[in-house]
Amino acid sequence: MKDLVGAKGRRRAHAQRERVILAWYRQQLKALIPPLIELWEAAMGVKVAEWGVKQMKTKWGACNIEARRIWLNLELAKKPVQCLAYIVVNEMAHLLERHQNDRFTVLMDRFLPQ
Repeated sequence: MKDLVGAKGRRRAHAQRERVILAWYRQQLKALIPPLIELWEAAMGVKVAEWGVKQMKTKWGACNIEARRIWLNLELAKKPVQCLAYIVVNEMAHLLERHQNDRFTVLMDRFLPQ
């Protein structure tokens, strides 16, 4: 008997499931991020003007220093909240120091000591 759904239907169903899962991950992250930013703004003395979540292939986060905006990778929803907190602090530290230099390392060590 011929497959009633077919390969095209299975691909469509798979794509729909993936969209639903990614939307759920995004919703979960968007609930976790604001309290983390609020906590670390006070601790670090830095203000985040805007933040967002997007799919990124090679980075966990990014920031725009001039706009004071941070972006967080959607894949962080699959990681422990400690990983999300680390990336939030990392991107916020970049608002204080653009480069991954000694000053940046000192900032990270101050806020998240090993």
